[in-house]
Amino acid sequence: MLMIPLLFVLLFIFPAFSQTRAEPTDAPGFAAKPLSTAKERMIVAANPLAVQEGDRMMAVGGSAADAAIAALLVLNVVEPQSSGIGGGGFALVHSPDGLTTWDARETAPAGATPDMFMKNGEPLPFHIAVASGRSIGVPGLVRLMEALHERHGKLPWADLFQPATRLARDGFAVSPRLANMLARYAERLNGTDAAAVFLPGGEPVAAGAILKQPRLAETFAMIAAHGANAFYTGPLAERIIAATHRIPRPGTLSLDDLAAYQVIERPPVCHDFRRYRVCGMGPPSSGATTTGQILMLLDRFKLDDLTLDRPRLWHLFASASRLAYADRARYLADSDFVQMPVEGLLDPSYMDTRAELINPFEAANDEAAAGDPPARADGPHAPDVQEDLPGTTHLSVIDKDGLAISLTASIETVFGSGRMAGGFLLNNQLTDFSFRPTDADGVPIANAPAPGKRPRSSMAPTIVYLNGEPIALTGSPGGGRIPEYVAQSLVAMLAFEANPATAAALPHVSQRNRGTVALEPGTPASIVEGLKALGHQTEEAEMTSGLHIIRILPNGTLLGGTDPRREGTAIGR
Repeated sequence: MLMIPLLFVLLFIFPAFSQTRAEPTDAPGFAAKPLSTAKERMIVAANPLAVQEGDRMMAVGGSAADAAIAALLVLNVVEPQSSGIGGGGFALVHSPDGLTTWDARETAPAGATPDMFMKNGEPLPFHIAVASGRSIGVPGLVRLMEALHERHGKLPWADLFQPATRLARDGFAVSPRLANMLARYAERLNGTDAAAVFLPGGEPVAAGAILKQPRLAETFAMIAAHGANAFYTGPLAERIIAATHRIPRPGTLSLDDLAAYQVIERPPVCHDFRRYRVCGMGPPSSGATTTGQILMLLDRFKLDDLTLDRPRLWHLFASASRLAYADRARYLADSDFVQMPVEGLLDPSYMDTRAELINPFEAANDEAAAGDPPARADGPHAPDVQEDLPGTTHLSVIDKDGLAISLTASIETVFGSGRMAGGFLLNNQLTDFSFRPTDADGVPIANAPAPGKRPRSSMAPTIVYLNGEPIALTGSPGGGRIPEYVAQSLVAMLAFEANPATAAALPHVSQRNRGTVALEPGTPASIVEGLKALGHQTEEAEMTSGLHIIRILPNGTLLGGTDPRREGTAIGR
């Protein structure tokens, strides 16, 4: 893996644990331009080719929505392990009309059952469930792109597909990260549809090799010419259904399920942190509530006495995360199916009560119990501890008119289900449901599968406001740790005024109510030993986030921060 050496480089360039204020720089991972010109714009995403094409769309008169769509399509080509039109996502969109949030999460088919991932009374092994047709939900990304274009697009729909179509047809040089992922997951891809594309002759495509994907190019051309309906109906839809119905372990997805899919515009979930208003995505995403609880709990302690290099800051962060993940496991699911106490979970009085459980100078290593928030559902729900694995991407973009989009997209696990249709990978998002519909005592689990239901997600696209104006866009891939990654970036920027590149490069601290604090390789020894001295049990863990951040300074300067663990870049003009 190239992640750790690159992380060390970024931490050397941006000494994250030694500064409390960061000024604009021209260092790698940074882009800054003043807002005083009419040409002001910026896009930050996980691959330079995607960023370049998104920026080009804005250069020829396109909006941030046009740029986001073009970038997402290119990411499908060059970063297929993380996202694509076979998956879904969530988007926050700030416009002159205010903030809207779009839910394009995959849905379970009408044939889904609560025990669809059970066999003989026990959950299926995770890798078996992932590789099955049962793991594939109705993809939402194409409908999301359609909704963004209809509401905010300026360029013709077909123009947005041209860069990705060209790269898929003519090929591109495989990046070191994609080559690394292919080598790492080659055994899992063997025998799948993906092997023919990514393991020609049985060997993973090497870095620098030219990878062509003609079937994907044909699919893009079809959707470009005929619109989103070409994905959800007709020959392409039939190929999707055929892929999900193949043995072993066929699924029940139908043409009716595809045709019925809708993107849902939901109210944003917002809360206060210091003098800022932080807004994110509500259920079925757990992102805004979990990130929000971490930040609100931290806000109840005197952070001004701390710095980013003090172990006690990360003790408080881990302690807050432990409590937030306890509530997440019990309460969060698809709010169209289960009553969600979202307002109660972020109620200031409830946060006061939960904060009393945090000892500022001593760790709690036992499993935290969920709290009793206001407006909780009458019926009990058991905790769901189903793992949420990374196979996701995030982009942030703002155009010269101030349209700002924070968008996280995913196919769930790396390379999704491994099944393909029309040259693109199909998601395995339904494995984000709880495999067990009830606990050992028969108490229902809120995140159990059901027909038409959307599985709980950790994706957390976020926009931060000050006095009604957006001042930061952030989000990340990373599976179940996404809320922690996003919260950490916001703590660094909003409480300690770190620049976004520093915030993205911070070594991660994770405590998901599992008894131990996970720390990234390369975390300074002072932090590790300090946490141990406060009573934490620690473990080393790879935590490949992908934070892509835009910060808008009071003087109008835009700063773009990219995560050193991936291959992204920021372009501002």
